[in-house]
Amino acid sequence: MARDSDFRTIPRTATRLSAATVFKGKMKFTDSVSIRGRFEGEIRSTGFLYVEEGAEVEADVFAETVIIAGVVRGSVLATDRLEMLPSGRIYGDVKAGKLRIADGVVFEGKCRMLRNAASVDIFAAPVEQLKESTPGAVSQ
Repeated sequence: MARDSDFRTIPRTATRLSAATVFKGKMKFTDSVSIRGRFEGEIRSTGFLYVEEGAEVEADVFAETVIIAGVVRGSVLATDRLEMLPSGRIYGDVKAGKLRIADGVVFEGKCRMLRNAASVDIFAAPVEQLKESTPGAVSQ
């Protein structure tokens, strides 16, 4: 069983959306973003996304690494890894190369593990293809 100290490896982020921020639309980035406020739409990244405690994201998320301490309503595809911290809540399906779930997490949805996560190009594939037929996905 994981201890809280196992989840304290959150890297610094290049861009931060503060707690007072409300953003709607499509977000695309290559480095790292931390969300403390509210975001609605779609997120695509070849980098790292951190949804902080208190944040609310209503979006489909496609990123290399995703760490969730807030609330996410939508599908999450993490080609490298997905971590759900103790305060995290996900209401939607997830696909990940690696998955870590802490005690106390709320997760309502299906989980699929990616067998060959390196083959997923989140910028080139259409959203529907990523949602429905991620290459190399295996049901768990």
